[in-house]
Amino acid sequence: MTQADSALNEENTMKAMVHDEYGPPSVLGLKEIDTPRPKDDEVLIRVRAAGVNWADWSMVRGMPYIMRLGYGLRKPRKGLRGTDVAGEVEAIGADVTNVKPGDQVFGWCTGAFAEYVCTGEGSVVLMPPSLTFEQAAAVPMAGMVALQALRNVGKVQRGQKVLVVGASGGIGSFAVQIARSIGAEVTGVCSTNNMELVRSIGAEHVIDYTRDDFTQGDQRYDLILDIADKQSLSVRRRVLVPKGTLIPNSGHGGPWFGSVGRIFRAWMVSPFVGHRLHPFLSLPKQEDLVALVELIESGDVTPIVDRTYPLIEAGEAVAYVGAGHARGKTVINV
Repeated sequence: MTQADSALNEENTMKAMVHDEYGPPSVLGLKEIDTPRPKDDEVLIRVRAAGVNWADWSMVRGMPYIMRLGYGLRKPRKGLRGTDVAGEVEAIGADVTNVKPGDQVFGWCTGAFAEYVCTGEGSVVLMPPSLTFEQAAAVPMAGMVALQALRNVGKVQRGQKVLVVGASGGIGSFAVQIARSIGAEVTGVCSTNNMELVRSIGAEHVIDYTRDDFTQGDQRYDLILDIADKQSLSVRRRVLVPKGTLIPNSGHGGPWFGSVGRIFRAWMVSPFVGHRLHPFLSLPKQEDLVALVELIESGDVTPIVDRTYPLIEAGEAVAYVGAGHARGKTVINV
């Protein structure tokens, strides 16, 4: 009998929020399903908290339609949602060496809206002792997108002017803090109610988009990270310095392509304009989780948690994130 089998003798089933069809977040329902067993290179995590991302809302709805090519045309091939996880290692596979049962870890997976989840050893790191499970579950995807956008794609340098559009959301709140840790001068764009929050996490300037149109101002920026956009790329480019960089990470491209349409246009246009239009695909990497841990432990980054929901209300949590008004991250307690 393996260590994983022994640990699971008394846990043959678990509760999970599952959807068997596409639709509104209410299609997520609590079910009793088999507890997963870790493969040789995997860890079994007893989930304590799961972060909710915009991708969860998209996948539950099955929109944009193009995503169904990967997840199932008429119905989801696998109805377990949730990619951000924090919890305790319950069991490990035979080849796992870097964590042990009882360790508190966080990272990414498939199916975090459940009592247990399996994921690769390379998908998790040890939790900083300063974080709660809820804070840790807020970090992985949003933190890695912000880090990769600013460090790898934008190559932000000390003293540069950075504009974060959607600064109070999950990715935006990390981007403001990471840009400040690099030494950039950060301007955040958000609604009136979120201005104080954005200032508190390090933005030196805050623009209320309900009152002011920053694209009509005189300020120019070295980099714009555009997370919450309803304007064209050409309008955003008005406030870039010559050779400045625009990283679009959102958009409205209709039910078929969603934000992919706007991001694809940026790729097409970039070779023909003076600015760098540089959308990117964020790929989770353990080394980036480690970098985020270092920023958290140094005090440069603090995860912002807006609301928490119990597992049974995962549908409500997904709906809240889909409405686009979350301050920081929304988290499910398991």
